[in-house]
Parts: sequence; C-alpha cells; structure tokens
Amino acid sequence: MPTNENGKAIDNSGNHSNVNSNVDETSPMQRFDSRQLRQMRAAGHQLSPVLTVAGNGLSDTVLMELDRALNDHELIKVKFAVGSRELREATLKQLLDESRSSLVQRVGNVALIVRRSAQPDPRKSNLLRTLANPL
Repeated sequence: MPTNENGKAIDNSGNHSNVNSNVDETSPMQRFDSRQLRQMRAAGHQLSPVLTVAGNGLSDTVLMELDRALNDHELIKVKFAVGSRELREATLKQLLDESRSSLVQRVGNVALIVRRSAQPDPRKSNLLRTLANPL
C-alpha cells in the first residue's frame, strides 16, 4: 500500500490510517461496506470535533459525554490531545471498546467514529441529516 511522507497508508478511497496501527478501521461491533464508509467519511468531512480527549485520558465524564454525543448524533469527530502516537492509538482503542463504537476514519489527531442508535432523532443525527440514503 502506498504511503505519504508522514508514513501514513493511503488507499484509493482516500482513507488515511497509520501503517503500523493496532486499531482496526472498524471495531467488531459494527461492519460497513465501502459505500457506507465513503458516505460516512463524506458526511464527517463537514463536522467539527465534539469531544476532545486530553491529558487526563478517558475519565468518567469524558465517557459520559461521548455516550451522549453518540446517542444524539451517531457520527462524531473526536480530537486527541494526548502525548505520543502510541498513546493516541491506545486511547482510541480503549474509547472504541468502551463506547461500543466503530472507527470510520482517523487523520492525525482526529478520529471519525460511529455508533448506530436504535431510534435516532432526525434533527440531531448526522447520519440522517446529511445522507440522502440513510445507512
């Protein structure tokens, strides 16, 4: 797979991820086909991060806010302001496991994650509001 100057793998769909990443592109909780991932990446492009994980890591309040944001919006961006690349990967993996969400895309310090809601609110859901054909 080709890489850019920062050592990140670039596939033909434009998805960037670290070459030596230990984080799967989607967690075992949810699997999406390439069309769905492409739609979610397009919808996520306009989003701003709704949550920042900083030096304190994944505290209870951060996890509560993450759960609220995923329940309301389904598709969110999370910014990581923690130390090294390895620490960011470990924190992201822990966040995905504890929130039962899936990674759509990660570029640098920002991750786009999704967790489908049983009854999404069409006024708040980034998936329903931005996609012509909901997933």
